[in-house]
Amino acid sequence: MQVRFRGAQLADAERIADIYVTSRKRHIPYAALVHTDEAILSWIKQALIPQGGVTVAIVESHIQGFLVVSRSAAFGWIDQLYVDPTSVGLGLGSALVELAKTQVGPPLRVYTFQQNERARRFYRHHGFREIELTDGSANEEKTPDVLMEWP
Repeated sequence: MQVRFRGAQLADAERIADIYVTSRKRHIPYAALVHTDEAILSWIKQALIPQGGVTVAIVESHIQGFLVVSRSAAFGWIDQLYVDPTSVGLGLGSALVELAKTQVGPPLRVYTFQQNERARRFYRHHGFREIELTDGSANEEKTPDVLMEWP
C-alpha cells in the first residue's frame, strides 16, 4: 500500500468530516458526539482546516485518514488522528503518528478516552506512556480520558 500525505484543503472538508463522524460512531460509541454532523462539517471548514496543521493520508487517490497537530510553548499535540474504519489495520494510523512525531517533535502529547483500549494500545506501541487519568470533566463528551506522552 502506497500512502501519500498532503496538507488538507477546504475541498477535503466533507471527506474529513465523514471519516471523523464514521470513526467516532463505530469505534467510540460510549463517547457520543455532542455536535450534529452539519456542525462538525462547519467546524472543519471554518476552523480546523483554516487554522492549519491538518494533513490527509491518501491511498489510491482517496483520502483514508487525517491528522491534526499543534504546538504549545512546551508540547506538541496530536489533536485529531482518524482513519476511515474500512482502512483500520493497514498501517495508516502508524504512518500518521510517525508523521506527527516528525512534524512537531518531542514531547508529543495526545488525549484518548480511557475506554478506548485499542487507541491506548496503539499509542503505547508507538512509544507513548500514560501520564494522567482524568474524570472527563474538561472534555465535551464528559467521558474519562487519559493523557499520553512521547517519548
